[in-house]
Amino acid sequence: QVQLVESGGGLVQAGGSLRLSCAASGSFLSSNTMGWYRQAPGKQRELVATMANGGSTNYADSVKGRFTIARDNAKNTVYLQMDSLKPEDTAVYYCNLKDVRVIARITYDYWGQGTQVTVSS
Repeated sequence: QVQLVESGGGLVQAGGSLRLSCAASGSFLSSNTMGWYRQAPGKQRELVATMANGGSTNYADSVKGRFTIARDNAKNTVYLQMDSLKPEDTAVYYCNLKDVRVIARITYDYWGQGTQVTVSS
């Protein structure tokens, strides 16, 4: 069983910074993608940023230039550095690990419990 443990959420003023961390444990392939999604009240969960173990990244347009994703493959940990935060960044942030089994054509999707990020104006 795969477990994702998040930390680093909290309350910050607009313009401030926060850093989220997510450590993965359990059994999964090293060729995975880890990332962050968020869900604001009344809205659907949306992609924030992802990073494959090879280093390729994908960012939502709304966070480009403000957020930076990084990962430590040796520790199976992914980070999200969030700078210049805006009130519209307020949401529950979820860590995600996608374990893609190409030959079997199966993708295993694992989620963390979520961490609240609140940005005050």
